[in-house]
Amino acid sequence: MAWRLFLSKSLSSKTLASPLLQNPSPNPFFPLFSSHFSTSFLVTKTPKKHQKKREKPESPRTRLVQHLSTRIPQFESLLERDSYFRFLTKSKQFLSQQPERILRLDDAGKLHQELGFPRGRKIHRFLQRHPLIFQTYRHADNKLWVGFTDFMEELLEEEKEIMDSVESDRVNKVRKLLMMSKNKRIPLSKIHHCRLLLGIPDDFRDRVAKYPDYFRIVVESDGKRVLELVNWDPSLAVSQLEKEFMVNEEKAKRVFKFPIKHGKDLDLEVEDTRRLNLLNTLPLVSPYSDGERLELWSLEAEKYRVGILHEFLSLTLEKRASIHHIVEFKEELCLTKHTYDMLKKQPRTFYLAGTEMNWAVFLKDAYDENGSLIDKDSQVVFNEKLYKYAQMKEGELH
Repeated sequence: MAWRLFLSKSLSSKTLASPLLQNPSPNPFFPLFSSHFSTSFLVTKTPKKHQKKREKPESPRTRLVQHLSTRIPQFESLLERDSYFRFLTKSKQFLSQQPERILRLDDAGKLHQELGFPRGRKIHRFLQRHPLIFQTYRHADNKLWVGFTDFMEELLEEEKEIMDSVESDRVNKVRKLLMMSKNKRIPLSKIHHCRLLLGIPDDFRDRVAKYPDYFRIVVESDGKRVLELVNWDPSLAVSQLEKEFMVNEEKAKRVFKFPIKHGKDLDLEVEDTRRLNLLNTLPLVSPYSDGERLELWSLEAEKYRVGILHEFLSLTLEKRASIHHIVEFKEELCLTKHTYDMLKKQPRTFYLAGTEMNWAVFLKDAYDENGSLIDKDSQVVFNEKLYKYAQMKEGELH
């Protein structure tokens, strides 16, 4: 018992000497439960799910071309439609070029770029979107293959008949394109790459041989095959703008605007400003003239580039083109890297949709107020019918 008495006395004396009791805390329990150990291991941050999400900074990849107040929903929706049917369009083209129009499913799953589906996704999901167009079946080798349905095969035959019926029109489109181009020659690969834009058939490179009076194929030293114009046709060297000018002169005058910079001290009336700007706008420079001889940053050169893009869009099936198509012919059409800014300055005629890095340009006068083409090519009518069938389920056809 003596050792217990000694221990209790020593503890009480130490406790009385403790600074904690000499400076008591307002909380009487604090000294008893305080600890000298670190608490830095405890989680004091707000969990991620409760954190406020940071907005990603805008970039040309995500920044929209048009402000909300200037957007035309009909044009923007056409780009969304193209995005939705990208798999259908690209797979249709790729499968059509395969032997017997079939492809092993295992191989198809690796061809995400060629078939137009995102990398890492299962191709089955995209095939199931269009049951009237694509089908899968087990071949004699016990492997799954993908091909077209019988219904789609009939549609492809119908499309071939359309292509045959409009061949002369497509030939003239290519002739006009060559007449606009520098040196009157374009690599065949570029025309083939943009064939859907112009409504040109897949076998156009073979059909060229039927028209020796119009075209010549030249093989360059590096093996590149180039299409050259053989004869210049003055009747084709008339732009769409010139045709409109003859029909409606006032409307053609309002197509473009090249404002003259002047001081405010002139105090011009609205009508006087319009007339002054009109002097700068007319005459237009023909897209079939020699653009190379023009001084690069002169007003005439800008008129020429604006006119050549207007004519180029007039040759397309849907009177619109993406930046990728325009860049494809940048060298041949004598365009500059400032094409985007140039088009933005002509909102009366052109509408730019999409994002600043991936935009498309529309020829506004070619569309009605509902966003539908005023004059539809037979290929456009076929494409719209195909899109309608592509959204239908099995059993909805009849």
